[in-house]
Parts: sequence; C-alpha cells; structure tokens
Amino acid sequence: MPVIEVENLRKVYRVPVKGEGFLSTFRHFFRRQYRDIEAVKGISFTVERGEVVGFLGPNGAGKTTTLKMLVGLIKPTSGRVRVLGYDPFERRKDFLKRITLVMGQKQQLIWDLPPIESLRINAAVYEIPEDVFRKRLNYLAEMLTIKKRLYQPVRKLSLGERMKAEILAALIHEPDVLFLDEPTLGLDVNAQISIRNFLKTYNEEFGATIILTSHYMGDIEALCDRAIVIHKGRLIFDGDLYDLSEKVMPFKEIYVEFKGRVPIEELRRMGDIREIEGQEVKLLVRRDEVFRKVREIMDRYDVDDLSVTDPPLDEVLAKVFES
Repeated sequence: MPVIEVENLRKVYRVPVKGEGFLSTFRHFFRRQYRDIEAVKGISFTVERGEVVGFLGPNGAGKTTTLKMLVGLIKPTSGRVRVLGYDPFERRKDFLKRITLVMGQKQQLIWDLPPIESLRINAAVYEIPEDVFRKRLNYLAEMLTIKKRLYQPVRKLSLGERMKAEILAALIHEPDVLFLDEPTLGLDVNAQISIRNFLKTYNEEFGATIILTSHYMGDIEALCDRAIVIHKGRLIFDGDLYDLSEKVMPFKEIYVEFKGRVPIEELRRMGDIREIEGQEVKLLVRRDEVFRKVREIMDRYDVDDLSVTDPPLDEVLAKVFES
C-alpha cells in the first residue's frame, strides 16, 4: 500500500474582488463580488515507503498548497488524499505523530531560548519518554553536528545552525513521512551540503519517506531519484529525474579542456557552444550524436580533459516552464 495516495486533488480559493476608489469600496462593503482561483487542478500521484521525491515547480505552481493539504493544514476542495492510510484533514493524533513538516521560511524554535528547551516541549507534546528523548537527541544532534549549539539562545545561532536545530526539532518524534518545503532556503553552500548529507543518511537508516521542494537544484539532484513537476496547478511530469531531462532537452553537455588553440569555428559546427573560459569549452550536442562528436574531438585535437554530462537541471526546468 502506498504511503501517500493523491487522486484528482483540487483546491479552489474564493477571493473578493474590489475596484479602486471610494465608491467601489462602499459598494463592496454591502455587496461583495468574488472570483475563484484554482491553485491545484486535479493532480494524482502515489508515493511508496522510503522514496525521496522532488516536488518541483515555479513560484505559484501550487507546491506549498499541495503540501499543506497532505499534512492537513488545508482542506481540499475536492479529490481524495491518504497519507499513511489517514485522511490528513482529520488531524488525528496517531497521524500527527507519524509525519512532520519543515518550512524553510518558518520557525518553531523560541527565539530567546536555547533549542534544547523547544526540544523538551516537543518531547512532551509527542509524549516521548525521557530516556528515548535523550537517546534520539544525542543521535540526531551528532548527525547534524549541532550538539554544542543546543544550549545557546536561538537568536545567537547562525542561519545554518538554526536550520539544523529546526530539523532536529521536527524529527525528535521519529516521523515516518517528512514534508520539506525549502529546507535549505538562504543557507550557504556548506550548510546546504551538510543538511543534504543528513537527510540522505536519515532516509537510508530509518526508511523515511521524504517529499522535498527546493529552488536549489543541488538538493534535488543529491537526494531524489524521482521528480513530480507541477505547473499552474497541474501535474505535468512524474517519473525518473533524468527522464525529465531526456524528454525536455534531448542533449548532452560535452566539457573539453584543450591543450592548445581552441577550435571555436569547428566546434560551432558540431553543436551549440554554451560557455568558453580559457582553454575550457562546454558544448551542447544531441544525445544520439554524442559518441560520434566525442570521437571526432579526441581524434582531431589535443585534449587535456573531456567529460559528458546532462544539462543542468535548472535549465531543463526553465525550458519546461516556458510553455
């Protein structure tokens, strides 16, 4: 049985419409007019236990609205949702003990208190025995390399340290399903890598199911094998992350470092030159021509280094969202 089942899920917001000026405001006070905004338009998907799924889309695509319906913060307008066999909007105690939601732009830690105090509150809320709490706390704090910062006020922690403490607080009850909405938002590269490594290890050790939204494609590429892409409220792709690249941009990127002169004109005839820096060139060629182009480059020119990769995922997605 899938951990998450979504069938024809819709969310429509009814919002008031008011013109400018005093007269319009006066009329609006007595006789309001409304319009419907369909944020999520009948999407369907399932997620199995232990999967790490990237939930992708541009701003306003409906990602956060969908996550909020999956955790029960928002009631769907129509459709069916089941998470761990529960209807999320019923907000049953047994259900809430098995999920967690981390939003990079929100915080649950108390600003003027050390994180350890918020963690103790969470332990009480989730009815975690003291010995179990201590064991989990030590284990997770060690994994997140945050142990020494748990006794300093939250306001004195760096953004990266604060995010690690937020994740620790969200996982202290050892949830089965993690909904992560931009968990590395605003963090520097080192902090992003640290949190990615932690989530990867947590998934492997506990078999947790993770739904991840992020604008940092490094998060998605490092953690997810599968991508669900929504655009303007509709599901437009669900499958292997790199099938998306092959479907949307049927190209490969050839990186070449030349020993001598860079044959720019000859390379232009082989494909699209994406970037030139010194002796290094990035060339975009069709996937079915990669082998022939690589062999031609190696035969004709003095090369120090050569590699073939997929185009960056952010460019792939940008092309998807152009339509």
